[in-house]
Amino acid sequence: MPVYLTNATRKSGLDGRALKRTLETLLGAVGEKGSSVSLSLVRDPAIRAINGEHRGKDSATDVLSFPLLDDPSEATPAGVERLLGDIVVSVDTAARQAVEYDATIAAEVDRLMIHGILHLLGHDHMEPDERARMEAEERRLADVIGMPWPYR
Repeated sequence: MPVYLTNATRKSGLDGRALKRTLETLLGAVGEKGSSVSLSLVRDPAIRAINGEHRGKDSATDVLSFPLLDDPSEATPAGVERLLGDIVVSVDTAARQAVEYDATIAAEVDRLMIHGILHLLGHDHMEPDERARMEAEERRLADVIGMPWPYR
């Protein structure tokens, strides 16, 4: 189960191997053990450009997800890599949010990876009932990796 990691933030202090292990654990917890995900760690200018290009928003954001499967519940043919999609995290925004939550930057990036994976699997938070389901799953996944949930 490969996690493809691109780190454009070499001096962030984040441990890429630890992030990959956490992402693999999270994939197993959502029933996607053996599936692949691409994780890119970027700075605010890069995520702002991506946000503008794909969402028409001229601002930095914390995490963007780009699912590759139209229907994640469909099986992938045997012998074909199951690539769920791409998660892009702004380490700059994560660092600011970590201060707000009194968390480490690594914990905030873990939280954003949880959020990103759920978007890859079709979860959303636009409507109150969808938001409640997604937040419940976020809390469950935080428990799986032993992370205190910042929203209390």
